[in-house]
Amino acid sequence: MMHEIKRATGLLVIEVVNSNPNGDPDRENDPRQRANGRGEISPVSFKRKLRDLLDNQESPFFQTLPPWVTTNADHYQILEHRGRERSAISREMAPGGKTDQFSQQDFLQSPFVHKYWDARVFGNTFLENGGNKGYIKTGVVQFGVGLSLSPVNIVRMTNTNMAGVEEGKSGGMAPLAFRVVEHGVYCMPFFVNPNYSGKSGCTQKDIELLQLLIPQAYDLNRSAIRTDVRLRHAWYIEHKNILGSCPEYLLIEALTPQRMGNAEDPSTSWADYQDRTALPDSLSQRVGRVVDLVAP
Repeated sequence: MMHEIKRATGLLVIEVVNSNPNGDPDRENDPRQRANGRGEISPVSFKRKLRDLLDNQESPFFQTLPPWVTTNADHYQILEHRGRERSAISREMAPGGKTDQFSQQDFLQSPFVHKYWDARVFGNTFLENGGNKGYIKTGVVQFGVGLSLSPVNIVRMTNTNMAGVEEGKSGGMAPLAFRVVEHGVYCMPFFVNPNYSGKSGCTQKDIELLQLLIPQAYDLNRSAIRTDVRLRHAWYIEHKNILGSCPEYLLIEALTPQRMGNAEDPSTSWADYQDRTALPDSLSQRVGRVVDLVAP
């Protein structure tokens, strides 16, 4: 399986307009923000959107996926789904009803590996308990933290409701419930490491599906507080070998938009940035396929 997947470096360029891209439960669901004012989007938040897209197999979007997905839906279920029973998952990991230590090869042939796309791609922590711990602690694909290129300005307003939300009341208010980033551009790196594919059972088809899901992560997951989050670019750069044919940080730096003017002031529009639309020749010659998944 390992040789099927090419090592790749990715970069998401995300523009946020009057939206909350990722609320912080420790700060009353304010948009996540570091002490220096930079906005933040957690990897868990973005992966959740990919999982939700694939988890809804009755949606029109799912029906647009290639036949190798739609006709084999049982192979593309989501492990991180509300209500999963750990005991049931453990039984799926133990092929043939084994409850004692089983081999890595046994695990790769188990119902667990066959069923759960997100476990094959992102890894899981279920195996860290019990006698079979240690087979998977990470996955082939890892997303980094998304950080805004400049500090972000957070706007807070009180929501009101003309209809009574409680018995005996004609109206209601939710003080400062509307909390959004006025404008920001975030960059989130991600990495495809085929070195772990033999541990999780991830295949090239799983990675191809990931590439189909990423462009729709925000457009098909809008909410009342997240109405306008724009995926400007989703760069996907394949390396020429498993060890990496170019330092990944150079690729990320080369495709990160440049803030014009004072980078310590919050931006007000996309026009405040100089876009990067291609790798320089000195880098493109060192890698394989380079594609923007938003506009391949």
